Amino acid sequence: MKVKLLTTISFLTYQLTISQTEKLLHGKVLSNNTPLNKVEVINKTAKTSTTTNALGEFSIVIKAQDSLLFFAKDYLFTRLKITAKEIENNNLIVNMIPKAEELNEVVILDRRTTSIKLGEEEMLQIKLNSHKPKPELKIEGYHEFKADPLSADFVYLGKQIYHLLKSKEEKPKPKIKKIEFIQLIRNTINPDFFDKDLKLKPEEKELFLQFCDADPQSKIISENPNILSITDFLYAKNKEFKKLNSESKN
Repeated sequence: MKVKLLTTISFLTYQLTISQTEKLLHGKVLSNNTPLNKVEVINKTAKTSTTTNALGEFSIVIKAQDSLLFFAKDYLFTRLKITAKEIENNNLIVNMIPKAEELNEVVILDRRTTSIKLGEEEMLQIKLNSHKPKPELKIEGYHEFKADPLSADFVYLGKQIYHLLKSKEEKPKPKIKKIEFIQLIRNTINPDFFDKDLKLKPEEKELFLQFCDADPQSKIISENPNILSITDFLYAKNKEFKKLNSESKN
């Protein structure tokens, strides 16, 4: 009995020592088995950070229960709470999910398929211009070609086409719309964050996002998105949201 008790105490002491001691943790960040370079790895608890190399590898000082954030431009934000076992194994593998691309608007102009419409008056003007008298130019051995009075004036037609294409090119390009706060959250934050970290029910997620969007601070975050400011804002708003829910139930 005493032996078992001493073993249990030793194990708990060992675990407590590991959990309170900082260690250098080595890991690798992948996406579909492909190493990710320049992923920002942030120890949110200790306020330290590093980045992965070309092989997706990183090293960061950490202790048990610290929160690690992984952020890359074209991938969903990932958050992990480090355990003593992961520190002991010292070979953390992180898989990141690519973001779904969204195109606001795509305009393709192909001059080969541009159609030019001319009215009856323009066609009549072309025909009239085709047989206007031209200045005589006498060159030895040259015989003047008599054009058909009804044939088109291709010089005039070419000018019309040129001006039409030029006016289309000079039209102002549509302005790219700014990403709204709710869309920014959907593009950046992993869906698991809402139920695992914020402890929100599935039916509460949309209401919570609208609650956050109503705060003027969300507009500032949308203009200057930063993963730390986004998560801190969501944590703070989650406390307010849960407080309002509890008060409304009472």
